[in-house]
Amino acid sequence: MLFRNLTLFQLQQEWSGSAADLEAVLAARPLRPCGALDMQTRGWVPCTDSGDALVHAQDGHCLLALGQEQKLLPASIVNQEAKARAAVLARSQGHPVGRRQMRELKARVADELRARALTRRRVTRAWLALRQRWLVVDTASAARADELVEVLRDSLGGLPVQPVASLQAPAQCMSAWLGQGGPPGHLAIEQDLELRAAGASVRYAGHPLDGADIRQHLAAGKQPVRLGLSWRGRIAFVLHENLQLRRIRFLDVHQDGEAQGEDAAEQFAIDFALMSGELVQLLGELLAALGGAGTAVRKAA
Repeated sequence: MLFRNLTLFQLQQEWSGSAADLEAVLAARPLRPCGALDMQTRGWVPCTDSGDALVHAQDGHCLLALGQEQKLLPASIVNQEAKARAAVLARSQGHPVGRRQMRELKARVADELRARALTRRRVTRAWLALRQRWLVVDTASAARADELVEVLRDSLGGLPVQPVASLQAPAQCMSAWLGQGGPPGHLAIEQDLELRAAGASVRYAGHPLDGADIRQHLAAGKQPVRLGLSWRGRIAFVLHENLQLRRIRFLDVHQDGEAQGEDAAEQFAIDFALMSGELVQLLGELLAALGGAGTAVRKAA
């Protein structure tokens, strides 16, 4: 359940409802299976594997989960079947299939195959930190994050939320940290870096980042687009230029491989409390190191 990627949004006003209110709203839009003619459906699903609740609320934090069912029907399969049928039709009518006929044929084939297509289910989780007015989506995909925000907005009848942006550009700050002895506070540079300029990129993995070669690349105009960092020796992650945190690792969780809770529900509550408590502190310190937080419209990926 621990989040592995963070895409950050800021609520523009305080959340006025309760967890019970949110549960009731989400319950009105559950995930339903794809019908014969549906290519996909979206709706809310239980946020834990051990219960039916759509919202897990704990000490000012709420967890929710968006489910999506999607038919797997590649366009290449539709085109292949339509071409085969077009060849049969051309022989029977004595002349080639025209453009209009081909469009109609593809539409019929797509409808027939859609009803028999396999379905894939995907779940995207999100965490509401109510005191901080953050909505944090566990994904590295901007499209999946926007999808969850869109469905949540529709479910609530409106949601004033914008992507979080730092007042200083992450690339600018990462460059300064690399050239000036590291980031402030409890953040530390790890051995993961990608530098980019004018279509050229240089990547480092498992390599110390305090060498002269790094400074030379920076002096030549290359900008960091991602940088490995750690916080208090407890969380490691990769910061990207768009302010996403990816490949998050909780370094001191269950090191002995044994669960701490009596059952799955209790273990889930322990994990969520640890995750939300640690990430609130990490995000606060990271945003402070980036000059503070603001909001901005994110550019399409």
